[in-house]
This record gives sequence, structure tokens and C-alpha cells, in this order.
Amino acid sequence: MKLCARTYRGVLAAVLAGGMLLTAGCGGGGQSDRASRGGAERRANDGAKPVPAPRAPDGGGGGAPAAGTDARKEGERNGDEFQESTPAADYLSTFALDVDTASYGYARRTLADGQRPKRGDIRPEEFINSFRQDYPRPKGNGFSVTVDGARPGSAEGEAGAEDWSLVRVGLSTRPSDRQGERPPAALTFVIDISGSMAEPGRLDLVKESLGILTDELRDDDSIAVVTFSDEAETRLPMTRIDDNRDRIHSVIDGLEPTDSTNVEAGVRAGYDEAVEGRRRGATNRVVLLSDALANTGETDADAILDRIDDARREYGITLFGVGVGSEYGDALMERLADKGDGHTTYVSTGEQARKVFVDQLPTHVELRARDAKAQVAFDPRTVKQFRLIGYENRAVADEDFRNDRVDGGEIGPGHTVTALYAVRLREGASGHLATATVRWLDPRTRAPHEQTGSVETDAVDGALWDGASKRFQVTAVAAYFAESLRGGSMPGAPTLGELAERAGKLAGSTEDSSVRQLADAIGQAQRLRD
Repeated sequence: MKLCARTYRGVLAAVLAGGMLLTAGCGGGGQSDRASRGGAERRANDGAKPVPAPRAPDGGGGGAPAAGTDARKEGERNGDEFQESTPAADYLSTFALDVDTASYGYARRTLADGQRPKRGDIRPEEFINSFRQDYPRPKGNGFSVTVDGARPGSAEGEAGAEDWSLVRVGLSTRPSDRQGERPPAALTFVIDISGSMAEPGRLDLVKESLGILTDELRDDDSIAVVTFSDEAETRLPMTRIDDNRDRIHSVIDGLEPTDSTNVEAGVRAGYDEAVEGRRRGATNRVVLLSDALANTGETDADAILDRIDDARREYGITLFGVGVGSEYGDALMERLADKGDGHTTYVSTGEQARKVFVDQLPTHVELRARDAKAQVAFDPRTVKQFRLIGYENRAVADEDFRNDRVDGGEIGPGHTVTALYAVRLREGASGHLATATVRWLDPRTRAPHEQTGSVETDAVDGALWDGASKRFQVTAVAAYFAESLRGGSMPGAPTLGELAERAGKLAGSTEDSSVRQLADAIGQAQRLRD
């Protein structure tokens, strides 16, 4: 996800602007937007498991749909209306939206250091969501829902992949184009100054980035600074930027690394400060900057999470986690951000830090949607097997899709979210393939909204590498790469060498430096494997 802007001040003013999503567009099929009726029942699926094999929706290896299956499709078009029905439970895939990218960033850093990432640190959805997409943006305030696909064919030596397709579900929000209308921002920076932050590319990056940010924020914005090592300390209470820029610079410039890492103390003190300095009508957010290597105080994530959950529920304060360092507690940072209704990213260079803290900061601090979830209903008459690539720890029970008490993901302006499925069609199948629905709450009123898109079988028949869009191909490369790193598999998977070659060609045709970095990372992984 990226924001294109000539000046940070203009982007911050534009993208942090308020407003809720009301309309949307859809590619690859029909669409609808409606105020949703809560409490619609869905039967639970059998739960997601790490790197599962593709599952058969009918509970077996194929054949006709199970007896008793409702023959209608959820969202089946009847004239200009969509008719709701409930497919068999195994035909549903439900998950909370996620815009985290830290897993990919940390994997790149690890490979550049000549080491292979740990399999448990690889989350394919974060690889996929690290790249710009080609989805249409909604014209009004809402989500666009795009569903498309392609056939990957069979890799060399692979049999039985010919009847598989990759199906991409893409969700997108509209970047704000309004100037000067955003609410003020009240940001509490919780900064790790433990001894490990002395490593180049950690605290120095944080200080440089926050210095730039201080110069770019508006006079009516506010900043608080909390630091932690073995204990936490408030260095700056919530302070209006106004005439205090020199004071803020002095606090940031004076940060020095010391002692051990007590993440719990930092999180608790940071949220206490955010609650104390909370501004009504402002964007209130905690920004945690750390290597998340907790070694002092409470190191169990669940105990730390309790404090975040209270502040989230009572005050609506959200968390943005920024990871740094060659050794990084990715799992802890992700859990903290998920519980804090936020997301994570990872930085290891000045260029990445500037992108996060300057170019993309509006996307990271403002909300377009709260508790957003997606549900994809596959048609049992055309689909034999399917598997969602990644999102294992974001799974939601099917019956909780419209239960607004169940936590979802928080999405900002200009965000895109992609879910990639491996789908095996029934022999000779033709017609409706799947319907994707996104549900979210207005961040101000908590009113629920939904948007729907669908896709037919003939829309997933094209060849992946010859006919699909360049952005679809980048999505596939990222997914294949992630599955390779974590020891999984996908139909039509190329070798790492072939994947690096395809990524290199895509980097040239898209003129996208992030795709070039992907090609380089794949090449590094290949060399480590050889």
C-alpha cells in the first residue's frame, strides 16, 4: 500500500480527514451495499490450521455437493437484486482483515543478513499485502470489492494442478482527497530505549524519523513521548505542536539506549499517557517502536494485552506497531497490534523509516473502518476444494461474521487488503464460483455496513503468467515465495530460481522498486538453499 504525494503535509491533511465509506465499486462480478442486519447465523467451519492441505468443501475428495446443501448461492443475482441464503458451512471462509506487513519486512532483513527466516515468522498474507494493487478505488465512502483469478498451470514435475486456479479477493478504501479537513492527531509514541536499540538501524532511525515528523505535523496536532527500558518514563506529556517544536526536538534528540527491555512497562505507561491526554474528536493512537524482545517484567503476551484491550474498548485508542532490528520479536508485536485494533510494519533503513513515518503515516493513524471482516462463500456446484493462503491467526468462526462484538481488523484510508485462494473446480464446472462480502463498522457511529462482489468460473480461466494483470502476478509471486519459506505448497509453484526470474521481469515491466526488492529477496533465499 502506498500514498502518492508531493508533500507530507498535504497528504497528512488529506488522508487523516474524517468521513465514512458509503459507496463502492466491484470488479469481476455483481455488487451490493446495504446497512446490514446483525445476527444472521452461520455454522462454524472446522478451524484453520497452519499450512493446511486444500480442503474439500463437501467433506471429501470430490463428487456432487452434499445432500441437503442449499442449491442457491449466497448473493446469487436475481434480476437486479441479491438474494441471501446460507451455503453449507464448509463452503465459507471467514477472517478478520489484516494490513500488517512486518513479516515480509523482517524476512527481507533476515535474508539480506545471510540467514533463512524461521518458518513460524512467515505469514503469507503479510507478504501479499506488502505490494501495491490494481483494484479500483471506490468513488464514494466505502470499500471496493474485486474478485478475479487465473490458472497457474503445472510446475515442472508437478501433476494434477491443471484444474486449480488462484482466486484473488481484493478490498480497497478511497484515499482522502480533501485538504485541511482532518481531525487533529493525538499520538503517543512509546519508544524502546533498551540496550539492544543501540544497534545501527534501530534507535537512530526512530529519532531521525520522529524529528522529521515533528516538523511536518500541524500546529493543532499533539505528541506524547514515553520511553522504556527496564522501567518506563514519560518524557513528554501530551503536548500541542504549536510553539513547542523545539521542545519536542530536544526530547527526541536526547534519547539514548540503556538497560533491558520491559515491554509491559512501556505499553502500560504509554496507554496511561494516551488515556490521560486523550482528545475528543481527534485521532488518538499509540505508536509502539521496538524490537519487541521482552526480557524484563511481564513477558507473556496475554498479560500485556489486557491493558491494551481495556483502552481499546473504553476509549477507542488504537495501536500501531513499528518493528526494528536484526533480531525482532515479531510474534509479540503482532499480537499486541491485533489486540490493540491496529497493525504492524517493519523498518530497517532510513528510506523505509521515511516512508512509514512521513509518506504513509496518515494511512497508519486514521481509520476508515473498524472491526472489518471478510467472508467468501464458494459455490458447491462449481468448487471442489479451496484453501485460503495465510490468515491462519486471523480466522473468524463463520457464524461470527455478523457478530459485531467479535473483533475484526482496522482499515485506514487508501489501504488495500488481498486474500488469495487456491481453488479447485469440479470437472466441467461453469457458472458462479464465489461471492465475497466485507463487513465493517463506521469508526464514529459504529453503524454496520457491507459490500459484496462475485466472480464466475470463466473469469478464472486465463493463464496466470501470460494473461493475468501484472499486479495479480506480483501477488502470486509473493504468495509462492512465502509458502516456500515456511515449507508449504501451492498448486503450480515454480522453483525459487523460476520465481526470482519472474519477479525480475515484473520489476522491469511495472517499474516498481518494491518488486525489484522482492526479486532480490527470492534470489537471496535461492542462494541460501543451494
